[in-house]
Amino acid sequence: MRTRYGKKTVLTMKAALKKAKLTPADLAAVGITNQRETTVVWSKKTGKPLHNALVWMDMRTKEICHKISGEEGKDKIRARTGLPIVPYFAGTKLKWLLDNVPEVRKAADEGDALFGTIDSWLMWNLSGGTDGGLHLTDVTNASRTLLMNINTLEWDSSLCKLFTIPPNMLPKIVSSSAELFKIKVPGLEGIPLSGVLGDQQAALFGQTCFEVGEAKNTYGTGCFLLLNTGTKPVQSSHGLLTTVGYKIGEDEPVYALEGSVAIGGALVQWLRDNLNMIDNAPEVEELALSVPDNGGVYFVPAFSGLYAPYWRDDARGVIVGLTRFANKGHIARATLESTAFQTCDVFNAMEKDADVKLKSLKVDGGMTANKTMLQFQADALDIPVILPEISETTALGAAFAAGLAVGVYKDVDELKEKWKERSVFNPAMEVEQREKLFTNWKKAIDRTLDWE
Repeated sequence: MRTRYGKKTVLTMKAALKKAKLTPADLAAVGITNQRETTVVWSKKTGKPLHNALVWMDMRTKEICHKISGEEGKDKIRARTGLPIVPYFAGTKLKWLLDNVPEVRKAADEGDALFGTIDSWLMWNLSGGTDGGLHLTDVTNASRTLLMNINTLEWDSSLCKLFTIPPNMLPKIVSSSAELFKIKVPGLEGIPLSGVLGDQQAALFGQTCFEVGEAKNTYGTGCFLLLNTGTKPVQSSHGLLTTVGYKIGEDEPVYALEGSVAIGGALVQWLRDNLNMIDNAPEVEELALSVPDNGGVYFVPAFSGLYAPYWRDDARGVIVGLTRFANKGHIARATLESTAFQTCDVFNAMEKDADVKLKSLKVDGGMTANKTMLQFQADALDIPVILPEISETTALGAAFAAGLAVGVYKDVDELKEKWKERSVFNPAMEVEQREKLFTNWKKAIDRTLDWE
């Protein structure tokens, strides 16, 4: 296994087995969940990456996106991909690598270059690497490349031509829950690899959102709200993404609408690492509770532009409403509230696109440890926010998908029975206050635009 992704994955698996006092023989299956757009190109012959990975928030492909969009605009291929042409997605990153890294272009011309998101890289290594490794990706990850046709679930030759991507670089697209291979890494040999989902789809699966109209929001580095729309893709007219939710074996795929927010928990990290305002992430809640409200301060963290529902790469982060009265408590509170406000923007767009009225929202992810943020989210949405017993549902979803494929679980109904509620945050904010907050939030959004 090469690179820290591969090595740390194997070490983590072995450490988890040791901690649980288990052996590889005790495992029924393994599932993978990964950040979906981070892009890797490696050599089929040597197994070595040909360049550093380009991560999901990397903005260097902005000019490529503008050039490809042309006069038709960023939605010119939305009907085929469900996505706008923006730097977020993997296809733009792959094109940048081919256009700017001679080693990548040379290997591609010679048929030696393999492309993948992190799931592909891990599966190739876990299945043998240079010794017969399988070049695979699942439908959820493939749906984040701008290269897969959202209707056929196949690589689209016209899209590959548009981005000048050699099709032989691309992995085979497989189901999210299916027995794919047995792991060949020493010390883990023989364990079936049978579940693969992008991180947000894994959370949708882990939250058991198997019915049309069920939704979840994951609060991690960013925030990602997904709504199950059934077996037919629903195109968005309000700035959301049409994506594959999951595919079980030979069953029809299940689609989702998604609202992606780039900066959620990462903003708390920014307070810690860039401003040294806190020593650790939990301290932000204590700081936010030191003041009764945001004091008129709003923080829009458009560090990588604005994602859904705006999709403005010319946006930049702003803190507005500052007076001499404002202190670090107000900035901390504005930090937490910004996550909730961004979620509301996506939530409102989702209700319009799906023509549904969501009555509650399931939430998960590391930031859900912050109860102040969750209460404000319930107040801002004016619906109950439901926290599950297991908040790290991304990992749970990968385990569910893997277990379902090998018969550990009989069907999705059994998975739904295993989902348990931990707590509910009910809205308690007056309508007038909510409306005032949102009016000011929209003003703050306007201040972020047209910086480039």
